[in-house]
Amino acid sequence: MAHNVETMAYAGEVPWHGLGKEVIADLSPEQMLREAGIDWTVKKYPAMIVLNDDVKEIGRNALVRSSDNSILDVVTDDWNPVQNQEAFEFFNEYVNAGDMEMHTAGSLQEGRIVWGLAKVKESFELFKSDRIDSYLLFTNFHKYGFSTDIRFTPIRVVCNNTLTLSLNGKVDRMAKFSHRREFDPEQAKEVLGIATDKLQKYKEMAEFLGSKRAKGEHVVDYFKRLFPTNGAKDMSKNASTALSVVDSQPGAEYAQGTWWPVFNAVTYTTDHLMGRTQEGRITSSWYGPNKKLKTKALELAVEMAEAS
Repeated sequence: MAHNVETMAYAGEVPWHGLGKEVIADLSPEQMLREAGIDWTVKKYPAMIVLNDDVKEIGRNALVRSSDNSILDVVTDDWNPVQNQEAFEFFNEYVNAGDMEMHTAGSLQEGRIVWGLAKVKESFELFKSDRIDSYLLFTNFHKYGFSTDIRFTPIRVVCNNTLTLSLNGKVDRMAKFSHRREFDPEQAKEVLGIATDKLQKYKEMAEFLGSKRAKGEHVVDYFKRLFPTNGAKDMSKNASTALSVVDSQPGAEYAQGTWWPVFNAVTYTTDHLMGRTQEGRITSSWYGPNKKLKTKALELAVEMAEAS
């Protein structure tokens, strides 16, 4: 696989990014961990420098991976590593109870980002056949300055468009767990109830967008605001692309002429058309600028629909 995606496995339906090796369905979190090649551990070792043939400690620690002794990052003494197996224990209770099933898992950026994506047994349908499935994305960062976090990720089945919604009410923050404290899986489990509430709120927003007509000049303005141009051109390339797929994207027939397909043109463009590779798109959609862009797109669509 490409440099950005180190290892990946998926069970069941092919994931939206189309990457990874297929494994049998109904895997336990521990089995998925092994199949995805992320059943390694990390350990801190004192970091040193050689200065004029003199070895000196620098008051930092190298975070070393057990599988190949690669250095993932340099961290402080009070930074507590969370082992991948420990992070995946979050899913055990729900998978065993039949409330979730493991879908994908893997590592990005040479092991610095490890994630597990589980499908929650909750979904809803819009406009008779437009189904939205609910997922929880658990990310274990082996990077200084990043917190272990859990994100609610609804996926539109007809086109595999993704969205990441906040689990704590703040636009740019999810349920985060600082590496300066010991990770508590029991505390992390509280987010499942929050995710259920978020799914219902997302359904209400989607139904609202599908009930409001989107006029041509407002649609153009919407894409211009989301994809501003830096030059003399009236519309950026990405804005033009999103505008061009409003009526041709998968699922365009649902609530046609409303703000629902307009919003989905943004998520379809970011997930499937922008960037050079799917490897880059998955990172940007979950952890990079496209994550924020899609959240902004939803908020702006609701704002403009309310004004229409």
